[in-house]
Amino acid sequence: MLASAGAWAQKSIVVASTTSTEQSGLFSYLLPEFRRASGIDVKVVALGTGQAMDMARRGDADVLFVHDKMAEDKFVADGFAAKRQEVMYNDFVLIGPKADPAGTKGSDIVTAMKKVATANAPFISRGDKSGTHAAELRFWAMAETPKGTGYKECGCGMGPALNIGSSAGGYVLADRGTWLNFKNRGDLVVLVEGDKRLFNQYGVMLVSAAKHPQVKTADGQKFVDWVTGPAGQAAIAGYKIGGEQLFFPNALK
Repeated sequence: MLASAGAWAQKSIVVASTTSTEQSGLFSYLLPEFRRASGIDVKVVALGTGQAMDMARRGDADVLFVHDKMAEDKFVADGFAAKRQEVMYNDFVLIGPKADPAGTKGSDIVTAMKKVATANAPFISRGDKSGTHAAELRFWAMAETPKGTGYKECGCGMGPALNIGSSAGGYVLADRGTWLNFKNRGDLVVLVEGDKRLFNQYGVMLVSAAKHPQVKTADGQKFVDWVTGPAGQAAIAGYKIGGEQLFFPNALK
């Protein structure tokens, strides 16, 4: 009995991932399907991408599933994973009050950020080194303007940032998946979308056993293979809220 219990205990992995994959509801949908297919339980630790990467660098995760390609490429270059595989994409959107006092509505994210700054409108930044925060900082850099007195960092996940935005009547850069699953919208609406710069790619990596011998390589690889394979890709495409697809699989090119 003890031997079989020990074998079962090994059939679990830790995936360090982003708050967006968790708070969008994607993992609650995907992981039961993976468990049925593999018999492997997955414990997801949902953090900002930077924190998830730190966790994986320490060897406290078997798999990394995040959305900051430049940082992911460095993770591989530094030897913490043998390779990065693309999994799926969605997009970022600028959320703000329906009245849009800063006049941001449109399809140009950089112009919108300039208008928020010029109006000193409330802007809630995650400020947590997440993939969303990294994208936001890129857009501010492109805007080449001070952020304005309304800029506030919450150091929090996507859901809490949207909650603060809702109560403050502020602007928030969000991933579309979390926004679609967000219930406490208040007066917030999507104001900027469709800019190609808002493209949001996710990647998955098996943490290197050469760096961390305790990594569950075989079971972690099964997860990577499943989520980038036909069954996992079909499951990602099948996740919808109100008939709207949240993520678009693109591992099988």
